[in-house]
Parts: sequence; C-alpha cells; structure tokens
Amino acid sequence: MNENAIAILGGTGDQGLGLALRFAKAGQPVVIGSRKLDRALEAAEKVRQAVPGADVEGLANEDATPRAPIVILSVPFEHFASTVKGIKEKLADGQVVVSMGVPLAAAVGDGAVRTLGIWQGSCAELVKSLVPKGVDVVSAFQNVSAHRLQHLEEPVECDVIVSGAKASRERVMALCELVPGLRGIDGGPLSNARIVESVTALLIGLNIRYKVSEGLGIRLTGLPGESSGS
Repeated sequence: MNENAIAILGGTGDQGLGLALRFAKAGQPVVIGSRKLDRALEAAEKVRQAVPGADVEGLANEDATPRAPIVILSVPFEHFASTVKGIKEKLADGQVVVSMGVPLAAAVGDGAVRTLGIWQGSCAELVKSLVPKGVDVVSAFQNVSAHRLQHLEEPVECDVIVSGAKASRERVMALCELVPGLRGIDGGPLSNARIVESVTALLIGLNIRYKVSEGLGIRLTGLPGESSGS
C-alpha cells in the first residue's frame, strides 16, 4: 500500500474522474477502480492525457481497494451496497472509506430532486453498516460539481462538509485542501451525513431552476479565520 495514494472506486464516472484529475494534478498517486477493468484503464489514460506525468493506474475495484489508505466511493446509490460487499474482504484495519453517495429518488425511476428514505438514515451510514470493524467511514464530496472538478484551469469554489470519526474526517478534510477552491468543513459525526446528502437534491433542483449547467456549490460564511473580504 502506498500511504500517499488515493483510491477512487467509480473513478470512471464524471464526479469520480473529476476528483482523480484534481488529486493527480496535486501530485498524489491515484488508483482508479471500476467494476470493469477496461473502463478503469480508459479513465486512467484520460487522467494521464490531462495531467502529464500523473501517477495513476486503473484496476478492478477489488484490486484497487488495498492499494490506498483512503478509498473513495463514487458510484450511483443503487450500486453502493453491492460495491461495498464486493470489496469488503479487501478492506483492512485503519483504512478510511469515503462515501460520496446520495440516495436520490432517481435510483427508483423518480426525480433526482428528491431523496429516498433508507433504514440506516443516510448512504454513509449504510456503508458503515457494511464495512468490517476497524474501517472508518467518512461522508464527503457529495455537493462538488463534476463539471467544475474536471475544468482544471479554474478553482472549484465549493465547501465540502466532512462527517465521521474525528481523526478520519480530519484526514479527508486535508485532501480537500489539495484542490484549489475546495475547503474542508468539519461536519461532525457521521449521522450529519443525513443533512448533507439531502442538500444534493436541493442543489440539483436549483441547477435546473436557475439553468446552471456548470453546477452550483455551497459556501459557508462567518467561519473563524475568514477575512471580511472573502
């Protein structure tokens, strides 16, 4: 395991690929995972083309998982349970799994502007119920625009609310600082993912009503250390 690497399962999708591009540009080793190896290899090649010299490789999900201390899940909600079950045996004590998932109603054929009620309370808590003991789950990155992530010449300009166990969420907050314009916000315990995930549906609706194809983000004001001009 490379202690500096970041694994992104579902790194072939728009948002996951955007994170892979940003982390690669920041000089971090990136491992892109997919259910299909050819898609992972294709995504890794896209990153190399956009970021010359990038340290990136594409692997099947189960092979990508043990390669990094932080494993980001960027898959549609309907695939979350099966993805976690597929990598469960590859997870080790001390690893951190980051859930980007949102239980959008689109998963059952309804609109993406609504969320589904799930027993565990949030997608992140669903993941927590499935991973082995000793593996922390952190909620983050749900509300970051895929379009803005992939436009490497521009800062992303979005706050990322990070929830989970204190030490692990601090590790993920530090990842946010690698991306120009992103700011990690301490979102407290994992149960707060219920609130953050629902904001995604709100933002999707706002994107539609205001016709913002690039995707809206969120910014929190008044945090300690902010200047009056920020």
